This record gives sequence, C-alpha cells and structure tokens, in this order.
Amino acid sequence: MFKEFTQQLSSRFDSPQQCVILPHKNPDGDALGSTLALAHFLKNKGHQCHVISPNEYPTFLSWLPGEEAIICFTKEEEKAIALIDNASVIFTLDFNALGRIAPMDEYIKKSSALKVMIDHHEAPQDYAQLRYSNPALGSTCEMVYNVLNEWDKATVNKDIGTCLYTGIMTDSGSFRFPSTTATTHKIVASLLELGVNHAEIHQKIYDSYRFERLQLLGICLKNLRRIEPLKAVYTSLSQNELNQCDFKKGDTEGFVNYGLSLEGIKLAVILIENKQEGIIKMSFRSKGDFDVNQFARNYFNGGGHINAAGGASHESLETTRKKLEQSILDNSKHLQ
Repeated sequence: MFKEFTQQLSSRFDSPQQCVILPHKNPDGDALGSTLALAHFLKNKGHQCHVISPNEYPTFLSWLPGEEAIICFTKEEEKAIALIDNASVIFTLDFNALGRIAPMDEYIKKSSALKVMIDHHEAPQDYAQLRYSNPALGSTCEMVYNVLNEWDKATVNKDIGTCLYTGIMTDSGSFRFPSTTATTHKIVASLLELGVNHAEIHQKIYDSYRFERLQLLGICLKNLRRIEPLKAVYTSLSQNELNQCDFKKGDTEGFVNYGLSLEGIKLAVILIENKQEGIIKMSFRSKGDFDVNQFARNYFNGGGHINAAGGASHESLETTRKKLEQSILDNSKHLQ
C-alpha cells in the first residue's frame, strides 16, 4: 500500500506542478519540519512550492531552513487564497481533519487540486485522493522521510535532513516516547550522515527560552493539582497569568510533560485559557495503556494518539476544571 502511494504520487510529478503544503494550526516542530522538508525536496526537483501556515508559530522554530518563505494565512490571506486557487497539488501534513486549519478549510474543500494527506493521527477524514496514514509511527517527519527515500533518495540533502530531524526529535520527546523504534534511530542515523547537526538543533529548540517563559513555568508548576487517590494530575494557566509573563506563542510547549514526570502518575493534563478565542485549550499526556485519544474525544472534542492528545472547552476555566475532575473520576478504574 505504501509503495502504491509513492508510485502514484511520484508519477503525478512527471510534469511541473504548482504545490501548496499545509501544516495544522499552531504548527509544532513536526508540522513545520515535515512541510519544509517536502517543500525543499519538490523545489529541488523543479516544482513550484509554497508552505502556508494557518497562523503564526513559535519563534524557536524560526531558524528552520526555508522558514523565511512560509506564508502566514492570518497575515497574507489574499496571497494564500490565490496560491490555493492556483494549486495543482495540495499536501496536508501532520493533520487529518480539515477543521484543524479553519478557516482555510473552506478554500481547500473548493479546490479541484489533487489532495494528498501524510499523517500519523487516528481516525483520518476522507478528503484526500492520496493518503498515507499510519498512527503507529511516531512523527509525520518519519513518514515524509519514508516517502522521499522511496521517491528519490539522492535528492534528500542536509537542509531536508535538518527539517526532518527537528520533527522526529520533538514529536518523540527527544526519542523517549514508546513510538520511538529501531527504525526511528536508523532514520536519524541516516540524517546525521547527511551532516545534520543534532546538538545545534537541540540547543535551538530547548536551550533558547526567554526569561518570562521560565517564570510562566513556575506558575504552571505551582498550579499543579493531584486528583487523589488517582494517578492523575492537572494544571492550568489563566489569561491573566499568561499576560503576567508576556506570553508568546510556543511558551507553554512541553509544560504538560512535567506532570507526567511525577513517579506513579499515569495521566497529566494542562488547561490554557485564551480569552481572545473564547476557548480553553487542553493537552493530555499518559503513560501505559490509558488512552488519552479516546478520553479527549469522549469529553473535550479532541483526539490525537493513545498517549498524547489535545482538546478544547468553550466553557469558563473554572467550569472546565470541574468537568475535567469529574471526567477523570469517571475513569478512576483505569487510573488506580
């Protein structure tokens, strides 16, 4: 099935194509790494290619090769729409539901371009004519590596490798999550052989935080609560607390994992208030067989992977806290 996907995809590119590549809203290292890697590859093969991000992304990703050419939909809407309208191929990477790019989704639905999905999340929607979906893999960057390696290994260079390494590293929790396999490490080894500087990438992602981010982390840890006697914790950040620390996009990346680092804890959740959007954004992390993908789907209009998922609430922060506590108690037999 994978070989059929790559054969059908590569055959479409026998003639020059106008391509648009899309990551999900609030793109992370895997979303930006995979889209930029694919863009480099296609440009090197002579195709026109544009990456359009639905909104802004964290500054700690702004060094990625090719990042300066990304078009931000919220800043250059007319240009983005024109490129989508003129595209012959549209790639959607690291997401599998068009709602993840709203309001851009309406323009994608209208487009007559060939739509290609490459993604590792559960329950993909049926909007793409070509689809490479595998929730067993730890990152979309690993999937893009597989595609490019099968398509034309010789075209994969250091810039492409740098983008792919970034996504694999960030989505694997620096290679500590269960989805990291021997194959993952073999892929990483091949990227290092291209000259990818893994130490520099780690430093740029994890060792370049602002002072205010660490202050915000302190507040987040102070707000940590355990739901006794269960193996579950949660924390929250209000809009006022975010404002106090001059919040920038990406500042809360990884905060939810601190709760999961506690001995014996199986579930950690963070709630982040966004007054402008009128929403409480939620991240869920788990260890073992507690399925946060299903938990997020059942209670908070979310989803993702078995051990990492997202969700949202349109109620107040206090009401959401209470609903979260009750939903955890409803699943107490799995958290003892």
